[in-house]
Amino acid sequence: MSIGAHIHAEDVLGGALERKAEVVQFFLGDPQSWKAPKPHPQAGALADAGLRVFVHSPYPVNIASTNNRIRIPSRKTVTQHAEQAAGIGAAGLIVHGGHVTRGEDPADGLANWRKFFERQSGEAGGFPVPILIENTAGGDNAMARGFDMLARLWDEVAEFGAGFCLDTCHAFAAGEDLDGIVDRVKAITGRIDLVHLNSSRDEFGSARDRHANIATGTIDPEQLVGVVKAAGAPVVVETPAEGQADDIAFLRAALGR
Repeated sequence: MSIGAHIHAEDVLGGALERKAEVVQFFLGDPQSWKAPKPHPQAGALADAGLRVFVHSPYPVNIASTNNRIRIPSRKTVTQHAEQAAGIGAAGLIVHGGHVTRGEDPADGLANWRKFFERQSGEAGGFPVPILIENTAGGDNAMARGFDMLARLWDEVAEFGAGFCLDTCHAFAAGEDLDGIVDRVKAITGRIDLVHLNSSRDEFGSARDRHANIATGTIDPEQLVGVVKAAGAPVVVETPAEGQADDIAFLRAALGR
């Protein structure tokens, strides 16, 4: 079980060494941009350092959207990022589940996810890295917030080998009890490929996606440790940077590592 962090700085390797991380996650470019990503300058150095790598897709991506001006560039962006992620040996590309807007039928968003995988499977034989769909914190029409909707999404994408990224802050904010959450997720997806281990600045069920370090957040640290133990997957903390080294050290100590 490798433990590490999402690093925003350009010097990903330096950030990883500073935090004593075994796994890193980062954006390939501006997280708010649709621009095609460029090869990462530290790709070789990250591999030489033995770091496991995950790439996070940009925030505007919404594969579920019924708006062509959002959905079409989202598909293109995810495909481009998957290609670059494969080029640096990444273990997966994290993509938020997305949503449809108020008044729209969530079934259309679910169908858009299926079409995305179907098209890539037909044109290119699949994605060059696993696509890890991440649960989200808010939105009544979100594809991966409530686990009832997540089950419907998995009915559409499971056959294409979709992976899953469990974010603890998002689940907590969405009103999902973290006790036993790994079993509930695996009953739906059959897998957890990555854990985003984040505490929350806000209360349970807030629907607010605001991460906090383990020592200062509102989630019981023992609950977070329990998720890590049960998941048995790589762990990335996406907490405020100044406390990430302490978060990693806490997890290692709690796990007897």
